[in-house]
Amino acid sequence: MKIQNRKYLASILFVLISFVCNAQPDGSPPPPVPPPPPGLPIDDFLPILLVIALIYGVIKRFKFSKR
Repeated sequence: MKIQNRKYLASILFVLISFVCNAQPDGSPPPPVPPPPPGLPIDDFLPILLVIALIYGVIKRFKFSKR
């Protein structure tokens, strides 16, 4: 075997061994699941926010058209 072929073979084996070592289970159990985030409902104020956004948009439109 030529030296160049041995270098390629060694490189390929090194990469394959690293994949095999990475795939081994570590034996520890998975970490516990974090608690769910607190519920922040925006459903209650959504119509109010839409009305405020509409009023703001109308005011901006009138100010822009006056220029």
